[in-house]
Amino acid sequence: MLSKEMVQILSDAKQAGWVMEPEAKHLLSLAGIDVPRYRWVRGLEEGVRFAGEIGYPVAAKVVSVEVIHKSDEGGVVLGIDSDQGLSAAYDRFRAMRGFAGMLVEEMVSGMELIVGAKIDYQFGPVILMGLGGTGVEIYKDVALRMAPLKETDLESMVKSLKAHQLLEGYRGSEPVDLGALSRTMMLFSEMVMDMEDMIQSIDLNPVKCSSKGCIVADARIMLAPPISLSSAGRSMLARSRCQ
Repeated sequence: MLSKEMVQILSDAKQAGWVMEPEAKHLLSLAGIDVPRYRWVRGLEEGVRFAGEIGYPVAAKVVSVEVIHKSDEGGVVLGIDSDQGLSAAYDRFRAMRGFAGMLVEEMVSGMELIVGAKIDYQFGPVILMGLGGTGVEIYKDVALRMAPLKETDLESMVKSLKAHQLLEGYRGSEPVDLGALSRTMMLFSEMVMDMEDMIQSIDLNPVKCSSKGCIVADARIMLAPPISLSSAGRSMLARSRCQ
């Protein structure tokens, strides 16, 4: 069940049509899903102070309601190792349209996975998991299941991936904590079910998974259109698509 704070985050984002990354990560953390230590800063001094608290290197990302695909527009800088580097990133972001601050967060390591959800008018919430990062559209190594997920779904999703050996430990490499991955997926599935009527899609990419756990390094939540179909309307649309 969504908490009042989670509902408020979604409600506040209605006008923009999507939940910006700092708020999306806050929502995920409220659902019990692990995210990096981060702070949404409005000024460079606050960012430098926070980077000093968590220690370099850090990642920096633009926060703007007008910049949805941050990487495509140069709104992400990884591995920043000094105050000067953070200052250069801030100056770049400040010139971007709709600038509303900068997200500063700790760097996390691990195998890059993608976890996502889409609300299909015919089938309802559909959950995706697969090989993530910038190569997700190239490799297209993903598994799909209808929500809500069951424990048995997680095992079959992992086994269906071409890269499943990488998750399980390949040629002496450390395996991913599959228990942590399962926990993340189950919590994500529950959250998606609770938000079904309020969202259109969710992309968590990448989710960094290692032998120590799984952490969501980037998140984007797209909200449902302002005028949503009723349950009856969705059923009629689904039937019409099947004809």
